[in-house]
Amino acid sequence: MPEEMVCPTKGRNDPSIGPVAVMAAMEKDLALIRRAIGIKGQAAGKILFSRLYTGVYGHQDVALAGPLLGAPYAVMVLEKLIVLGAKRILFFGWCGSIRQGLPVGDFVVPDRAVSEEGTSTHYPVNDPHPRPSGAVLNAIEEGLKERSIPFHKGSVCSTDAPYRETRQKVLLLQSEGVLGVDMEVSALFTAARFRQVQIGALLVVSDELSTLRWSPGFSSRKFNRSRKIAAEVVCATCQKL
Repeated sequence: MPEEMVCPTKGRNDPSIGPVAVMAAMEKDLALIRRAIGIKGQAAGKILFSRLYTGVYGHQDVALAGPLLGAPYAVMVLEKLIVLGAKRILFFGWCGSIRQGLPVGDFVVPDRAVSEEGTSTHYPVNDPHPRPSGAVLNAIEEGLKERSIPFHKGSVCSTDAPYRETRQKVLLLQSEGVLGVDMEVSALFTAARFRQVQIGALLVVSDELSTLRWSPGFSSRKFNRSRKIAAEVVCATCQKL
């Protein structure tokens, strides 16, 4: 019997899914990945406020969930995906870069996370710097390399308060070698390890803070092009899982 009193469950109308699932943080990326996989029609179900789609890409059954934002909500979606059958999960989202030489539109593959969010502490894994699983990490890297797409591998910091990225905090993270800041990765890595499933993440740089001045790139041509490329990489990665 689980120690938790409140547990995610598979409802009567919930679909069963295969072992491979994708979590897309943003609505517009959810649409891109749906198109890349070839998923048409209505969602197969809902997870809280997110939609759940199922499809086949190549030889692989793929479940796709989103949109989602922030560590608590992302982990709730992850927990439900696990109950429905997911065992190997790929998260796709955005991050703000804090390291020089990491411009808008570049790709980041997190191999370690720093938590400034409150969800991870509820999943005791005795690791202050949660990491992705090696199998998913390797699959993401292979998907990028096969397309000759350069990427940056390193640590990211996940925060609950994007409007409290102060100069002091950015300088501290820079001194620790952190590449960028997002809102979900550290919690997803931690919860996945606690639940003994595999997970990895692919991020696209959406804005820059390396000069200690905010430079948003959400509407830039390079950023939008990278998001489309990322959707293709996500699909290719699913075939390797």
